[in-house]
Order: sequence, then structure tokens, then C-alpha cells
Amino acid sequence: MASPPLLIKIIGGYIMQGFLGEFLGTMVLIVFGVGCGAGNSLKKTYAHGSNWTFVSLAWGLAVTFGVYVAATFGSDGHLNPAVTLGFAAFGFFPWSQVGGYLLGQFLGAFVGALIVMVQYYPHFKAAKTPEDGNNVGIFATGPAIPNPLFNFLSETIATFFFVFTLLNLGDFTKGLKPLIVGLLIVVVGQTLGGTTGFAINPARDFSPRLAYAVMPVPNKSDANWGYAWVPICGPIAGGLLAGFLQFLLV
Repeated sequence: MASPPLLIKIIGGYIMQGFLGEFLGTMVLIVFGVGCGAGNSLKKTYAHGSNWTFVSLAWGLAVTFGVYVAATFGSDGHLNPAVTLGFAAFGFFPWSQVGGYLLGQFLGAFVGALIVMVQYYPHFKAAKTPEDGNNVGIFATGPAIPNPLFNFLSETIATFFFVFTLLNLGDFTKGLKPLIVGLLIVVVGQTLGGTTGFAINPARDFSPRLAYAVMPVPNKSDANWGYAWVPICGPIAGGLLAGFLQFLLV
């Protein structure tokens, strides 16, 4: 079979630039973050019943190490479609690379969720009901008080402040800056995350939710697709608003 023409190889490589870094970095993010959710929720784990500070810290560190991995493998460490789209819409990131970044983020999040399923498989089998912690909340977010408008606004506001701060950190893959990004996640979680569980990332919510829905997780409950639009649309809106404000000010 003849190899693809050189031009196609060059174009394909450019479009997919950053895919591997985003895939691996997002996979690390989800393994650590969703792994925290499984350990906290499922009965008969040592971490069962841990508090919100534990959850916020775990997600912050998950993002930190995801960014480090992504940077090592050639991406800007977005790990989040709301970041990629918010940056690209106002000229802070090239549109030509958006496709590869988004694909890497959604696929990496899906694979990360699969790994958590394997890690905690005996605990899913032991948790017979949602009351035992076996529910979609391990993998995806949900509202503390269901209210579609305010749930959407919560995700929009939290993501706005997250992305706006990122835009003012410069290259956040260098030195200790990934740790700063992780601390930013912690403060967002502890101050704005108590309403909806601070998805602030469509890939972080959609792909694990999908994995939970389609994979044979023992004793699983409903994936709550009726809510899924909120952690997709809210973060995208927040990211776009942050990019717009940054564009106006710089």
C-alpha cells in the first residue's frame, strides 16, 4: 500500500499537533480525579466518606500532574475544551490545533474513566445500590439543588474565573506554574464548586459519564443524561466570556 502523500502527512500532523499531550494529560487528570470520586463514594474503600476539602485538593493535584504530563508530550496542557475554545475564539490559541486538542481531551477522559472502573471493580460489585455510593456521581457532576438556570450559571461563573485567571498566568506549563493551576482548581472548588460539583470542563464530565453509561459497571444506576448539558454548555459559555473579557482588556 502506498504511503500518504507528504502534504497530507504534514497537514494531518499539524492539525493533530498536541493530541498526544492532551490525551495523556487528560487521562492522568481523570484517573486521579475520578479515582478520588470512587474512593470517596464507594463503601469498603479506605477513603470512603472523605470531605469536600479532600475532593478539591485531589482534583487540584490531578490537574497539576495532568498539565505536567501534557507539556512533556507537546501540548499546552489545556486538558479542557472550555479552555481551548475560550482561548481560540479570541486569538489566544490557533484554531488549526483545536480539533486535535478536543479529540485528545475527550478520548483521554474516556480512557481515564475506564481505568478507574478496572481499579475499583470489586468495590462496584460490593456496592449494590446508589445508596452504597455506586452512582454516576463518581464519574460526572450533579447539582446540590436542581435548578437548570442557576446550575448553568454556576458552571458558567466558576469556569469564567478559572479561564480568566489562566489567561493571566502566561505559559502555565513551565516550572511550578502547573502547581499554581492546581491551586486555582482547589480554590474554585472550595469557593464556587459546592453548587454543582465544579465540572468546569466538558470533557471531564461528558466522557466519564458516557463511559459509565456504556460500560458494564456492576450495579450501576442511571447516568442522568438530562443534566449533562449543564456541565457542557456552562463551562463553554464561561470560557468564551473569559476570553472575550481578556480580548477587550489587552
